[in-house]
Amino acid sequence: MCGIVGYIGKKNAVGTVLKNLKLLEYRGYDSAGVAAIDEFGGVYLKKAAGRISSLEKKMRKYPKSNLAIAHTRWATHGEPSVLIAHPHFDCKEKIYVAHNGIIENYETLKSALLAEGHEISSATDTEVLAHLIEREFSLGASNLEDAVKYALKHVTGTFGLAVLSKDEPGVLVGARRGSPLIIGVGRGEYILASDPSAIVGETKKVIYLNDDEMVVLTPKKRKILNLLNGAGSKNGLRKTVHTLEWTIEDSQKGGFPHFMAKEIFEAPQVIANAFRGRILAEKGEVRLGGLDSAKKRLSEAGRVIIAACGTSYFAGLVGKYFFEELGHLPA
Repeated sequence: MCGIVGYIGKKNAVGTVLKNLKLLEYRGYDSAGVAAIDEFGGVYLKKAAGRISSLEKKMRKYPKSNLAIAHTRWATHGEPSVLIAHPHFDCKEKIYVAHNGIIENYETLKSALLAEGHEISSATDTEVLAHLIEREFSLGASNLEDAVKYALKHVTGTFGLAVLSKDEPGVLVGARRGSPLIIGVGRGEYILASDPSAIVGETKKVIYLNDDEMVVLTPKKRKILNLLNGAGSKNGLRKTVHTLEWTIEDSQKGGFPHFMAKEIFEAPQVIANAFRGRILAEKGEVRLGGLDSAKKRLSEAGRVIIAACGTSYFAGLVGKYFFEELGHLPA
């Protein structure tokens, strides 16, 4: 689980995204990062391993900026570190991407990009997205909208992403497939997030992107289009603007009267999200990126200890069964 927040508008963008990113920290906290276009047109990039508070300690003060994206993550590709923290960038350090989801054909895309001369420095699938977008510019894409749109045609898997470019400091692009992405609609501003709890503190007006939809945002305009059939490419799709009926205090409970009800009703969606990008039905495979990256450590382990309480304790009992019966490892 990871969290994304993007902002374009009148406020200090870095302060805005980090404030709201903290509300998503429950989604993952092994690393965090922020990228912004500063008042001089340069890129401000900071990353840190650990919680968002660790990231803030690296920042003496927030730069003046009206465009920023930020991310907090739980590693699925690669070990937790600053190197794999989002946002990731391309060879020219112009395109920055924050991404939730799993790119199933990551290895194939990475091999092709390396063969073309791209320099990929991390083991995360997200970095490949930045290089794919860069490649589309080299193939003739005239703007960030087209480059992202064409790049995503090569991607198999799930994504919720936010993208900015140093060359287009007034544009924020988002897209989703199998991973939530919501647009917060303000006055002369937009906020993009993977969960409404990161939006409700700024605005209660929201638009929910559907799978295979992309949005192009400027401070005063939005354009939503379909990635599959191109609908909306010229004037944008018409989408309903919904009103969130709960406050920032309610946001952690998602509008439910208490956390127990929230967990019960969210269970089907949580299970579906856990399967996305991990069950490869056509290959008859299950791919767990976090476990794949820890194969050596797991193979050397003599025992597994699962610490939990409440309903997590019962999940731990299931895990104990799998480790002992299938992995022949005491738990």
